[in-house]
Amino acid sequence: MKVDRRGFLKSATSVGALAAFGLGYGPVLQKMFSGTAGTPTSPDVVVGPEGYLYSSCLQCNTGCGIKVKVVNGEAIKIEGNPYSPFNGFPHLAYATTVADAAKEFGALCPKGQAGLQTAYDPYRLRKVLKRAGPRGSNKWVTISFDQAIREIADGGTLFANVPGEESRVVPGLDELRALRDPAVLTAMAADVKLVQKGTMTLDEFKTKYAADLDKLIDSDHPDLGPKNNQIAFVWGRLKAGRREFIDFFIKDGLGSVNYHGHTTVCQGSLYFASKAMSDQFVDGKWQKGLKFYWQGDLAGAEFVIFVGANPFEGNYGPTNRSLRIADGLASGRLKFAVVDPRMSKAVANAWKWVPIQPGSEAALAMGIIRWVLENGRYDASFLGNANKAAATADRETTWTNSSWLVKIDATGAPGAFLKASEVGLATPETRTGSDGKPYTFDPFVVVSAGTPTPFDTNDTVVPVEGDLFIDTTIAGIRVKSVLQLLLEAASEWPLEGWAGICGVPAEDIVALAQEFTSHGKKACADIHRGASQHTNGFYNVLSWFTLNLLVGNYDWKGGMVKATTYGHAGGKTGQPYDFSKMRPGKLSPFGISLIRHEMKYEETTLFTGYPATRPWFPFSSDIYQEIVPSIGDAYPYPMKALFLYMGTPVYSLPAGHTNIPILRDVTKLPLFVCVDITVGETSMYADYIFPDLSYLERWEFQGSHPNVLEKIQPIRQPVIAPVTETVTVFGESIPIGLESMILGFAEYMGLPGFGDEGLGPGLPLKRPEDVYLKMVANVASGDGAETDWVPEASDDEMDIFLRARTHMPPEAFDSAKWETAADPSWWRRAVTVLNRGGRFSGTAYDGERLKNKWNAFIGMYMEKLPASKNSMTGAPYGGLARYYPIQDSMGNAIIDSGYDLNVITHRVIEHTKSRTIANGWLRELLPENFIQISREDADRHGLTTGDMVRAESASNPTGILDLGNGETVPMVGRVKVSQGIRPGVIAYSLGFGHWAYGSRDIEVDGLVVKGDPERARGVHLNSVLRTDPHLTNTTLQDLVGGSAVFYDTRVRLVKVA
Repeated sequence: MKVDRRGFLKSATSVGALAAFGLGYGPVLQKMFSGTAGTPTSPDVVVGPEGYLYSSCLQCNTGCGIKVKVVNGEAIKIEGNPYSPFNGFPHLAYATTVADAAKEFGALCPKGQAGLQTAYDPYRLRKVLKRAGPRGSNKWVTISFDQAIREIADGGTLFANVPGEESRVVPGLDELRALRDPAVLTAMAADVKLVQKGTMTLDEFKTKYAADLDKLIDSDHPDLGPKNNQIAFVWGRLKAGRREFIDFFIKDGLGSVNYHGHTTVCQGSLYFASKAMSDQFVDGKWQKGLKFYWQGDLAGAEFVIFVGANPFEGNYGPTNRSLRIADGLASGRLKFAVVDPRMSKAVANAWKWVPIQPGSEAALAMGIIRWVLENGRYDASFLGNANKAAATADRETTWTNSSWLVKIDATGAPGAFLKASEVGLATPETRTGSDGKPYTFDPFVVVSAGTPTPFDTNDTVVPVEGDLFIDTTIAGIRVKSVLQLLLEAASEWPLEGWAGICGVPAEDIVALAQEFTSHGKKACADIHRGASQHTNGFYNVLSWFTLNLLVGNYDWKGGMVKATTYGHAGGKTGQPYDFSKMRPGKLSPFGISLIRHEMKYEETTLFTGYPATRPWFPFSSDIYQEIVPSIGDAYPYPMKALFLYMGTPVYSLPAGHTNIPILRDVTKLPLFVCVDITVGETSMYADYIFPDLSYLERWEFQGSHPNVLEKIQPIRQPVIAPVTETVTVFGESIPIGLESMILGFAEYMGLPGFGDEGLGPGLPLKRPEDVYLKMVANVASGDGAETDWVPEASDDEMDIFLRARTHMPPEAFDSAKWETAADPSWWRRAVTVLNRGGRFSGTAYDGERLKNKWNAFIGMYMEKLPASKNSMTGAPYGGLARYYPIQDSMGNAIIDSGYDLNVITHRVIEHTKSRTIANGWLRELLPENFIQISREDADRHGLTTGDMVRAESASNPTGILDLGNGETVPMVGRVKVSQGIRPGVIAYSLGFGHWAYGSRDIEVDGLVVKGDPERARGVHLNSVLRTDPHLTNTTLQDLVGGSAVFYDTRVRLVKVA
């Protein structure tokens, strides 16, 4: 397993072939390549406080605090940050001096400790690569940064040397930035809405904008927007700070609506079910729902049901949640159940393991809900509160709509909430909204003590409580209360029926329900990816969060938690920089996005009946699996240029291989630019690759997760000298990375919002710190009041700060420029924050409540859902928790005869999806993964541990991944027979089976860089995961919550020699 550096170098055709890569870090590489498991190493070097820099990990999405030890200019060790609640329980007091903190340590998982090998990976890119052959051929040449910026901006015959592309003209960004006048964009956007509503005719629109019709994608469909929208910027793992930088470029500068993340490949339906539930009734309509989710308070809970969650290896658990679970188990405070087809590490200490059939998560929740409702084990006082005043009177900070009346149509289907004017209880009134505009207010209605009663949900003066189970007719209108509707949905099957769907004993449902309702508000259902990534994921999530509502545990100790952060972007009174007001000359893009998100198909000019060409997603965004397939189908319009940052959909998506033929087709996607630290499984198909900075070399604001109770803001900052080469933009020397690429285009194209006064008068935007140090100052200011400001750094801490960065070159750290960027009046407070790797409060609880509360309405029923229709079937969406079977985009059951095993994925603590295979230390811990199968299934198939098998599915019956360049990857892996998995289910862990990322040979400047075959070990079965039978070029997906589906594929295993 030992990787020898000399052997690695010798394996290349020439050391010159590695000129584009990050070699030259001799001392560090010697250390990393010489150590192997079980061999002695040199004693740990003792350093003073100036030998540590504090930042935030990104080996997985958790973003734990890290404390990086630097010796002789090189990072040699990564430890946990003791200031951060991610790393300690309890964590170090924020007032602790940096000198004292140097003696303290925080917990950190193996991935975090191995981060050195991500930063100093010998396959790191240092220079811009341009392809020298067909896409995917892995033939590259290095070019200068300036040449890359110029070619991409100007376009032209950029690949005349590639056979078949001699005369192909690539459109440049400058050409695609067709509509540049902010005033015209704003006016046109407003009138497009009138065209959609039918209050302005298309002819009237064309007459008014005759001078600019040539700048639209299609003047007959003006709601598609300008040609600017034919540029897309897409990202994988991205955090705040860099997110704003991308917005400055693609949105404010280029004027495109197509800036999309990867949410739906992780746990999209978890986010978007929470967003739907968090909608507030403001100014007469439902709005302002947040893209977030809740998790359980493991430090205060007495009972937890983990559903599709793996807190000891994933789900933000290893350093944070595992400590709190261990504390609860040791003290006797906590017991928990695990609902998962696979026996995760959590099961070892679980009160009960419930290995349900994948996709039946909502069925289990509905069985529990039925028992809870029928046995009266719910919090009736909480559920009866119809408005804020009633909640406050009951000493609650949240309330729900369980008692509100819903109108029932002639078919018996629930629709909109009943309004008071409809039954003569009130007359609609005109109110002034938060935007100063008038709106019509019509109260909702409950039955209170048998009497229909109108109310305002936001009323803080007059409390209204509603009766819970209502099924009646008022003034001729059939109505039911939300809780009545929930009872009916839960009663669709008896407990034995729900148990049959789940494949578990009915006694387990009763036991879970009894235990869950025996701890007051200190019980919670904590769900994650395993419940979310199904075709019914939205309703799986909604069902379990509804169970939490039945006991009213939101905002309570031991209940459900939201993440709370110190704001980096400003906007609060007293914060020094409000970035929403610091974008002079910015464009305001409009139009239908490539992924058709947050928009109803029926309200666009593209509506021609059902099914639509591809799905529309009115309740979700960042639909990662739709991006490239939509480009392939040119729907809703052709795409001309795609930027991809730190993403690899070909590898990470289920059925991601369907992206390959589209990405290879230069007629479907004329320009493809990637920002990556290596040549990866998706960037291998790019036209250009800009090298990026690793997480130890760059800025970001990591934010928090709902497993953290305290208010925090971890900050990622440069702690090592950059690996990439230095370039000059706006007269400033900075390392190549995402920011320098954006600044380079901004300078060359003259984009607004950059340069000498890019952020406003006297506020330049010429280097990354011009933004990021101002954001640090915002974090230092807290909520804005002077009493919430962090103290100024002492002289001693200023000295430590400066001495800790003596190894940093001026392009990465310049004290004078950093102070100017923050502003001298905020500089010392910014240093206080940076010296600790961010800002971390120490308060979790306010008595028996959480300190940081949601403090608002939470929906049990969402009337926006039945008011919208599925764009493929025309059927309305359901508005509350309910079990829906697995189905394709046309609503049909998926019956794959001959494929007898349901495949699922999972995480192991040693690796993360696509980025840790470069870490030799982690490969020593786990060299390859395996296909886990039950003893029963193994015996039926004649398999034993160690056998090699090929996985095949209905959409990939050969079990082969075709890379499109003459190479293939067989879906073959090693079997591990285990009692710890449900019969009929197999599982594989993510992060293995690479075919790029340094695992295969590539050619650079005519010389071969040999790959490391250790990175290709194991199996990655995503290419056998089911494509949608109707769409064919993308995976199965949840059309409500947007999730890419990982867990609803059936496969067969074929033994191979």
